[in-house]
This record gives sequence, C-alpha cells and structure tokens, in this order.
Amino acid sequence: MTLGFSFFMTEAILLFSPHSSPVGKLKHQTKARLHWILQVLSSSCAVVGLVVIFYNKHLNGKPHFTTWHGLIGVLTVCVVVVQSVGALPLLYHKLAKGWSLAKLKRYHAASGLLTYLLGSISLLLGTCSVWFMGSVSGYTWYFVAFCPMLAALVVMSQVTNAYMAKKRLQY
Repeated sequence: MTLGFSFFMTEAILLFSPHSSPVGKLKHQTKARLHWILQVLSSSCAVVGLVVIFYNKHLNGKPHFTTWHGLIGVLTVCVVVVQSVGALPLLYHKLAKGWSLAKLKRYHAASGLLTYLLGSISLLLGTCSVWFMGSVSGYTWYFVAFCPMLAALVVMSQVTNAYMAKKRLQY
C-alpha cells in the first residue's frame, strides 16, 4: 500500500509538469480531474495501509506507532486527509469567499509539497526498519532508499518552479 500511495501521489503531482507527464497536452481542467482521481487513489492506499497495519498489530498483540516510521506514517495519513479536504475550495471555488484562485493554488501546492515530503520521509524510514533491513540487503537497500529521495527532489523542483518561482519574479 505504501508503494501505491507513493506512486499515485507522485503521478498526481507530476501531471502538471510539462516535462514529466505523459498527459502533457491535455487541458488543465482534465489534468485537474486526473489529479483528483489519482489523489483519491493515493489517499485510499494510505488509509487502507494504515488500517491493515493497525489490525495486524492488534491481532499479534504488538504495540502501535512505536517507531519513527509508524509515527511519521500516521501523521502523514492524517495530513493527507486534511490536505484532501483543504483542496475542496479549488474544486468548488465558491466555498472560499475572499480568496483568489491563484492564492488557493499556491497554498495547496505548498502544503501538498509538505505532505509529499512527509510521505517520502515515512517511506525512507520504512526502509530502515528491522523487518526491511532483514529482508533486503546490500546494494538493493541503497537503491530502494534512493528512490523516494530522488522522487522527492523531482517533485520539489516541479512544484517550486511551477508555483513559487513565479511569485518571486513578480516582486
């Protein structure tokens, strides 16, 4: 579920990149709808993964959320839900009276980037777990740990170039 969360969220963000998206020529409204669908899939993976892990630990009598991976993971799921609810004014702009659409998009992009980084940190911490380090070793571990870091750098570059760099140039 973690990989589904990471994949869907990465694809949902990179939909808007002119260089990284396979749907680059579609209208912005279509991209926004695809973004919404991929984010629903991502959020669903996060919530289902959390429920499955919680239930499995309950069945085995193990403590919940005792590692950094577990704590950051549950925080990430909570932030994903809040971020998803916070995106509703972008779909239904009348909900946010007094806010410009451009400002809402900037705030959504910035908070979405922070949400994505939380998810990447959680995924990276998962590669440091006792179970994962016992299952994967050598160069494979380095490759798997490098993937979320590389994806985070690509997403950070895309979001900052698309939403934050333009604002700096206007001043």
